[in-house]
Amino acid sequence: MFIISNAYAQAAPAATATTGPFGLSGNLTSFLPIILMFVVLYFLMIRPQMKRQKEQKSMMDALGKGDEVITVGGMLGKITKVADGYVTLEVANGTEVVVQKGAVTMLLPKGTIKTVL
Repeated sequence: MFIISNAYAQAAPAATATTGPFGLSGNLTSFLPIILMFVVLYFLMIRPQMKRQKEQKSMMDALGKGDEVITVGGMLGKITKVADGYVTLEVANGTEVVVQKGAVTMLLPKGTIKTVL
């Protein structure tokens, strides 16, 4: 008859704290490149896009009668009427087109349309 002794697992060695550069813990050091990538992404892509959107919104809010604009489709026109979400453009003598305010992409200096046509 054989006596089989019980097998016990050995205790894991105590974890030692690893430090990375600048005395940071190993976990934080491994996430540092990802954090830096998001910071660079914010300053190169997200922040300029938000600035452009803000400028576009302020330009749309400032549209008024007599302003000369370019639409998304490339039409040049002079604003004759401004409503809540729409503007009426005079694209030729006696020809008016109603477009959404969001379709206006650029506000032109006064007198630009006369020099183009």
